[in-house]
Amino acid sequence: MAIWRPSPAARDGGFDPTYRFATSWVFTPAVLFFARALLSLYAFATIFYIFGWNGTHGRGVDTGRSFSYFTQLTYWGLAFYYAFAALHTGSYWLTGRPLLNRWWGPLRWAHSAFYSTIVIYPFIVTAVFWALLAPEGGFPSTKELWSNISQHALNSAYALFEIIFPRTEPLPFIHIIPVVIILALYLALAYVTHALQGWYTYDFLDLGEHSSGVVAGYIIGILVASIIVFLIARYLIMLRLWLTEKKLGMTGKFSDRDQPGARDEEMNKHVQMHNIGTK
Repeated sequence: MAIWRPSPAARDGGFDPTYRFATSWVFTPAVLFFARALLSLYAFATIFYIFGWNGTHGRGVDTGRSFSYFTQLTYWGLAFYYAFAALHTGSYWLTGRPLLNRWWGPLRWAHSAFYSTIVIYPFIVTAVFWALLAPEGGFPSTKELWSNISQHALNSAYALFEIIFPRTEPLPFIHIIPVVIILALYLALAYVTHALQGWYTYDFLDLGEHSSGVVAGYIIGILVASIIVFLIARYLIMLRLWLTEKKLGMTGKFSDRDQPGARDEEMNKHVQMHNIGTK
């Protein structure tokens, strides 16, 4: 590489210099692109099939109400995250530099925080649904069974995929702030929905059925659970880095169009495990 050409780290302002968001320790960029694209396609197909079914069965109101449910909003988040993740991986595969690393700095940070929510919220949704909301007598139809498994079980599989297979680094502790803020904003949305439309998105938020202390207990419990899941996800990622990069030497699958000299120099810094967890 010519000495006057900036390294990827300098060119990208120090953001993700070895393209961890766009690469995997086990999959080639092409395989990771297609995997992420297919997962995004399945999530969008699920959403729009449900919308179409509602429209043809006289339940159009359920489609409008779905935008007040945390479950539905996080599932939209999964669909869009995987679409953008596929875009970044695909652009890296084809050009040697992800589109993400060409974005404006605040948008890069937003994508990083988006990733943190993707590996936290689905587990919260799954736990709350099956513990508190799932019907005791089972689902009345195959369609209801499929849609609930897709949105309340496979969502956690989506999150687990992003913990295990990409080369992402541990979640920065500062990301706890947007994780908590988004939960607080959702809580506000739930009560705005009740104020404007007269119904509660979730029974455990119903101040008519439960005392304020019980409702506060549920809210605090979910907040604490989100922080616990944050820590679990962070240290699972650290475990994956230790196992794949230090023990197995699987530092990543890269595009043939990448610039290996600058990337390898930076990689040598990142595989030093005493640096992991200090960022």
